[in-house]
Amino acid sequence: MSAAIPNSVISNNVIRNNKFTWLVRREFWEYRGAFFWAPLITAMIMLAIILMMLIFAEVTAQRAGVNFNGFNISNITSHVAEGDIEQVHSALDLSLLGMCFPIGIVLFFVLFFYGLGSLYNDRADRSVLFWKSLPLSDVETVLAKLAAITLLAPVLAIVAMILLQIGFLLLLTLDGFVHGINAVTLLWSPTHLVTLWLRLIVRIPVNALWALPSVGWLFLCSSFVRSKPFLWATLVPILSGILVTWFSLMQTFSLTSLWYWKNIVGRALLSLVPGSWAWFDLSAESLARVKNPTQVADAFLSLEVIGHQLMSLQLWIGVAVGVAMIVASVYFRRQRIEAIA
Repeated sequence: MSAAIPNSVISNNVIRNNKFTWLVRREFWEYRGAFFWAPLITAMIMLAIILMMLIFAEVTAQRAGVNFNGFNISNITSHVAEGDIEQVHSALDLSLLGMCFPIGIVLFFVLFFYGLGSLYNDRADRSVLFWKSLPLSDVETVLAKLAAITLLAPVLAIVAMILLQIGFLLLLTLDGFVHGINAVTLLWSPTHLVTLWLRLIVRIPVNALWALPSVGWLFLCSSFVRSKPFLWATLVPILSGILVTWFSLMQTFSLTSLWYWKNIVGRALLSLVPGSWAWFDLSAESLARVKNPTQVADAFLSLEVIGHQLMSLQLWIGVAVGVAMIVASVYFRRQRIEAIA
């Protein structure tokens, strides 16, 4: 008869095999307020503002003045009568994306300050000694934080955006019913909404790749500096840009100072802005072809844009630089355990 395996051994094996998953969960538990509640509260505030706008429009009887990024709720029936469903959906896309802009800004600040403190805070409070006493490698720790900043937090932000958009559509639907307008078919087209949400989800890995220079820089500063990581992370790129501009150093390479600010300083500090890569891809020529403001959303959501970005040399150079800085941050994570809070 075979001996029973102790539960403690089974538990240890499970933990060992799911070590990385537990590390990512640890990041979520520790930063739940920033990752989960910050975008969700922002979404609720946006819904409250939209609700107040609708109530104000009812009280003042100025329905023509209520617009959401070009989508005028008083024109729903006229668009349906014209049969121009595609134009209405384009305007709706612009509204749904525009109202999510505050969540994107909140996400940027969450990721920026999370990156700054990711490898610094536990050195400042000396809890790094406890974590190093566990069977956890520095590579696993840094990779878990990388997964949290590039995948976990953006996924939660997308969920908050979708909930905000659903709430907005519910308010529009109820407002339409109050005025005898049945806009369910127009607003709740399953094909249209699922396509919009899938395109937002598909952009998560592209945003992650594009953000690697900023992530690598923040991780490097967080793992290296002894104090004031914010000043190091921001002042070093900005001061270098000032020096490059002052001495016209880029002219040696037949480049302008603007190139340095855009591709070095900008990529180091602002690549975490969600969708910032799209504006590098949307050339002046492509924007000139936009005849209607509502078509901007179509251009931003175009799969052609995302495919072109994935094949761009600029993206993959940034990935290589970001990975190099992340490797350096792993090295400094091993070497440094002291910091000044």
